[in-house]
Amino acid sequence: MRIAIDYTAAARQGAGIGRYARELITALLHAAPTHTFTLMAATAGLGQRWRREQAHLRAIQPDPHRLRLREIPLTDDWMARLWQRLHLPLPAELVTGPADYFYSPDFVLPPLRRRTRALLTVHDLSFLRYPETFTPALRRYLETAVPRSVARADHILADSEATRQDLITLLHAPPDRVSVLYSGVAPRFSPEPTFDERNYLQEKYDLDTAPYILAVGTVQPRKNYLNLMQACDPLAARRPLALVIVGRPAWLSEPILAAAAERPYVRQLGFVDDGDLPALYRQATLLAFPSLYEGFGLPPLEAMACGTPTVSSDVSSIPEVIGDAGLLVPPEDVAGWSAALERLLDDPLLRQQLRRAGLARAAEFTWEAAATRWLDIVAQVAA
Repeated sequence: MRIAIDYTAAARQGAGIGRYARELITALLHAAPTHTFTLMAATAGLGQRWRREQAHLRAIQPDPHRLRLREIPLTDDWMARLWQRLHLPLPAELVTGPADYFYSPDFVLPPLRRRTRALLTVHDLSFLRYPETFTPALRRYLETAVPRSVARADHILADSEATRQDLITLLHAPPDRVSVLYSGVAPRFSPEPTFDERNYLQEKYDLDTAPYILAVGTVQPRKNYLNLMQACDPLAARRPLALVIVGRPAWLSEPILAAAAERPYVRQLGFVDDGDLPALYRQATLLAFPSLYEGFGLPPLEAMACGTPTVSSDVSSIPEVIGDAGLLVPPEDVAGWSAALERLLDDPLLRQQLRRAGLARAAEFTWEAAATRWLDIVAQVAA
C-alpha cells in the first residue's frame, strides 16, 4: 500500500498537533514496515531542525524504497495560502508521487487526484464552539478550509467521541465516515525520575523549592488561564506556591501575559524543550488543565503517566480521557477551581489515590495502539 502523509506539522511544531503527528507517524513506521510511506513537508527555514527530523525518520525506516521524504521549499503559511486560500489546483501527488491514500493529520487537505483516497484528522471544532477565542482572520480561514476538507475526505479521524459528535452535529459529516482515534502517551512520560530533576529545573528555569501547580498549553483564550490565575490568587496569598505555565504565546495572548506579569507567583516558561516536560510534570504537585474546550487534552494524560494528579475541566473530551482518575471542575467556576486545587494541595492521601488511578488510566493510551487503530481504519476504508 502506498501511503502519502503531510508531515509539515510534525516538522515545524514542537507541541500540540506537531507532537501528535510526529508520535503517530513514528508509530506507523514501526507498525507497518511493509507499506510504502512518502512524507512531504513544507521545510523552508527549518535548516538543522529538518535535518534532525530526517535522521529520526531514517533511523526508523532506512530503506529508501519504503520511506521517501519530499520537501516543499515553502513555509507552512505559504503552502496554506496557495492550496487553501488561493485554491491553486496543483495536486499533492506532484510532490509525493502516486499514492493509494493521502493522510493529513492537521485539519485540512491539499488538492488531490480523484483516485487517491483522502484521510483527515480533525482535532477539534473549537473555532465553531468558541469563536470568540480566535482572531477573526484565523476563524474565517478555519470556517472555510476545515468544512471543505471534511466534505472531501473519504474518512475522518476524530481525537475523541466528543469531537466525533461535533463533526456529525456541526459539519454534518456522515457518521459512518467518522472514526475515533485516541492519542497515545510516549514512554518518556513515566513516574520514575532519571536524574536530580529538582536541581536541574531550579538551575535551568529558576524554579525555587516552593510547591508548584503546573499548567501546560499554548497561551491563548481557550486555555482559560485568566480564570486559573483568579482561582490561584487566594491560595498563593496563604502559602508558598507557584503557578508554572508552559506554552508558547499565541493569538489574543496579551491580556493573559499581562495578568501573569502582575502576579509574582506566576512563572511563564514559554515553550520548553520537549525533553524537559516529563521532569516538569513529575516535580509538580499537580497539573491544572482549565481549558474551555478540547478535542482530546494531551497534557492531563501525560501528567497522569508521570504520576502527577490532575484537576481538569469537566467539558468536551476531557472527562472521556481522564475518566475517574482526576478531579473535574466546570471551567468557569473560579470558586470551584480554588476549592479543588486547595483540596488536592492539602490532601496527600488524595494525591496518592489519584496518582495510582492516573497511572492505570494513562497505561490504556499508547501510540502503538493508535497506529494499529489507524491501519485498521485504512483497511476498512479500502474494503
